[in-house]
Amino acid sequence: MTEQEYLKKYLHPNDNYEEALKRLNNGEPVQYIVGDVEFYHHLIKVNKNVLIPRPETEELVEKTINLINKKFPNEINILDIGTGSGCIPIALKSNIKNSHIDAIDISKEALDTAIENAKLNNQDINFYISDIFSNVNNKYNVIISNPPYIREDEEIMPIVKNNEPHVALYAKDNGLYFYKEILKEAHNYLQKEYIIAFEIGEEQGQYITNIAKQYFPKSKIILEKDLRNFDRFIFITNE
Repeated sequence: MTEQEYLKKYLHPNDNYEEALKRLNNGEPVQYIVGDVEFYHHLIKVNKNVLIPRPETEELVEKTINLINKKFPNEINILDIGTGSGCIPIALKSNIKNSHIDAIDISKEALDTAIENAKLNNQDINFYISDIFSNVNNKYNVIISNPPYIREDEEIMPIVKNNEPHVALYAKDNGLYFYKEILKEAHNYLQKEYIIAFEIGEEQGQYITNIAKQYFPKSKIILEKDLRNFDRFIFITNE
């Protein structure tokens, strides 16, 4: 489906098609113009304060749900770090009924969007501002994150660079900053039985595996590929 076909199909009836087409031709992502996108069977509102959810993140959700269902038959606590639009916790909450989910972000504007999306999808999730663990006080069975992982000097598509929030795209230390910071502190926020689930850049698999081994030397570390056969997910779990 072309972007123009997408616009015609999903543009809301009260919106002006010609004005929307002008925005599209000026390089604005069609998802922002329409104002929402489907993510794991949920309608998620998106705007320039949040990243547009990607198919790879749907894969992260599905793989995480499968791991949770195998490992945790009872109630579990989940933390989503860098929640953005709230798409990850909304999808998890609707599929894992025995879960309590906290979702954090450093951006108030992103959290406002996430709260709206949770209400839209009738999901009870606790959202609050935190810079990684700075405002986190609980312990969790699952910590999940799709953090910023693009290198600061990395070339990316202009439509992404010129529209989506840079705070949600770029990370220091060759894109590894947030993985290091999360893994360095994660032991303090994990229950005895745990899963850490990451989406990663397609060239970062070995680097993040090595970081995980440094901080979780006795844990099982799993590097998995996405549907395009790129390394895109890392799961860390107690043996």
